Amino acid sequence: MEEIRRINRELVYKGHIIDMYKDTVEIPNGNVAEWDFIGHKGAAAVIPVTNDGKILMVRQYRNALDRYTVEIPAGGLENKDEPMIKCAARELEEETGYKSDNLEFLLSLRTTVAFCNEKIEVFLATNLKKTKQHLDEDEYIDVVPYDVEELVDMIYAGKIEDSKTVAAVLAYYAKYLHK
Repeated sequence: MEEIRRINRELVYKGHIIDMYKDTVEIPNGNVAEWDFIGHKGAAAVIPVTNDGKILMVRQYRNALDRYTVEIPAGGLENKDEPMIKCAARELEEETGYKSDNLEFLLSLRTTVAFCNEKIEVFLATNLKKTKQHLDEDEYIDVVPYDVEELVDMIYAGKIEDSKTVAAVLAYYAKYLHK
């Protein structure tokens, strides 16, 4: 298989969450193309399961969609070297007001492979202990418990479209409840 060769990567925009680049590449037929690339330092997410089997979801406004969404708790790494499990534990408490002494790796996913390198690792959190939400100043989040079957129905009805949430809920359902 012939290789694609990157000739240049030019930073177009440096943001708080992403950096946008213009890549110039040579494709196997010899043509030169320009591709957009979004660099992301990574993120972690959590499926918090209560003792009675409910999943704690976060309801929050998403500017890109101009509406509220229902998602699993998640957030970006503080730096690219931060352990994903540490980020997951921090985001769990910040967004839901719960801690867990039992975080288990569930899956890893890439959100948009065509133009972004974002990687998210998802963890299952059980043995939850109530603490207090520690939201960022630009966050407003409601925490809502759901039955997993209700979430699966919401996914197939198109009410939950967030890729990390879809993948995580379906993976949890398949691995732990639907054997």
